[in-house]
Amino acid sequence: MLMATDIGFIEYVSEQIEGSEEIHLRKMFGEYMVYVNNKPLLLVCDNTVYIKKHECLKELLKDSNTGCPYKGAKEHYILDIDDRELCKAVIGLVEPIVEVPKAKKK
Repeated sequence: MLMATDIGFIEYVSEQIEGSEEIHLRKMFGEYMVYVNNKPLLLVCDNTVYIKKHECLKELLKDSNTGCPYKGAKEHYILDIDDRELCKAVIGLVEPIVEVPKAKKK
């Protein structure tokens, strides 16, 4: 049975990626989307950090585990959140290419 991400883990994720970027979290169904500079970069499900398989990450994360964050999702890289330098490198590569989501019209 899958468990929702606990608050202690998501706080740890935030600490590991903190720096000069603006970070905020959005809780969704007990899990979290981590936004960096208003861009959705990391998905945290069941105390595991996922990032989409962007082409720019292919070489850097070639030895990383992969998995699906939820049923029906595409395969993502599983980010080793304990490796602070790796996390910063991943965010540095992905943040410039991800767009800020457009506001939905009401």
